[in-house]
Amino acid sequence: MITPPLWLVAELTYTCPLHCVFCSNPVDFAAQGPELSTADWIRVLREARALGAVQLGLTGGEPLSRKDLEELVSEAHGLGYYINLITSGAGLSEKRIKALKYAGLDHIQLSFQDSTRQMNDFLSSTRTFDLKRRAAALIKEHGFPMVMNCVVHRMNLDHVGLIIDLAADIGAEFLELANTQYYGWALLNRDQLMPDKEQLVRAEAIVAERRKSLGSRLRILFVVPDYFEGRPKRCMNGWGSTILCVNPAGTALPCQAAKMLPGMDFPSVRDASVREIWYDSAGFNRFRGEDWMPQPCRSCPERTIDLGGCRCQAYQLTGDVGATDPVCDKSPDHGIVLAAVAAAAQKPLLFRTPGNSRALIDAGPPATRGSAQ
Repeated sequence: MITPPLWLVAELTYTCPLHCVFCSNPVDFAAQGPELSTADWIRVLREARALGAVQLGLTGGEPLSRKDLEELVSEAHGLGYYINLITSGAGLSEKRIKALKYAGLDHIQLSFQDSTRQMNDFLSSTRTFDLKRRAAALIKEHGFPMVMNCVVHRMNLDHVGLIIDLAADIGAEFLELANTQYYGWALLNRDQLMPDKEQLVRAEAIVAERRKSLGSRLRILFVVPDYFEGRPKRCMNGWGSTILCVNPAGTALPCQAAKMLPGMDFPSVRDASVREIWYDSAGFNRFRGEDWMPQPCRSCPERTIDLGGCRCQAYQLTGDVGATDPVCDKSPDHGIVLAAVAAAAQKPLLFRTPGNSRALIDAGPPATRGSAQ
């Protein structure tokens, strides 16, 4: 039985003033086509809400670069969504935060790249640390619940204690320490970003200690990277089961990275209704249920827990969209993951910029670029 989506993830734009080396945006973002108009997004909001979606994530790129953001928030508020803005803080002024509050924004997730100005600004290739501190102050001043997000990896994992201190200092209620998942630009920089096991063990111990000392003052989520676990995570809580993503050009996807998958039919909201896409499109139905599963997934007693793992990860590592996620130690391709962990090394970082995006487009398909194969 297909249940309605609960989350609408609206990637409003791929425009972003930051150039993060771990960005999950597609490496060919510069060739994705024109963005949806305000009227298009309003229609998507209405159709998804009518279908059953109750949570709205406004993301990008940097969603604050859309001049119609307040109008979209107002529409979503009137429809009854709980609205979360996921932002770098770039563009968040006193005027805009007042307008967003008035429009009905419920919640803000603010990203930092590290705990210090030097590392934050290096990893994003921008001077944004002080800007982010000012954005955090505005968020608290105007009474928004705040999640601080920091993507962690080899270059900042040893700073996790200082990152927690920063989150407590700016008044975040929740800190998400998201170990890098290797999609988009993060895959290209995987060898440079992959931590070693000892780093993870040290970081987990620090997180455990800080959870005890901080208690309910700051709730900390520490997401371990798939490559260091023997079982994959359930992709987006199940392919086409909970989350509907719409990218800036209007393509509807089961997850934000799925457009990379070859041979898949993902319709555009310009051409079909959200209801038709969710229930009837070949792309959304392709990996629902268990019939698609190969061995060893098909006979595995854990198949209903992880549902075969991540389709994008399986494709990036094996070239086969239907393969068992190689993160699983039961996968015949698990050696690819072990080799990737062993190969982690320091190499030049490739920053997310339109120029680099165009160069990678010219270089050919990015499917296995940066993989262990």
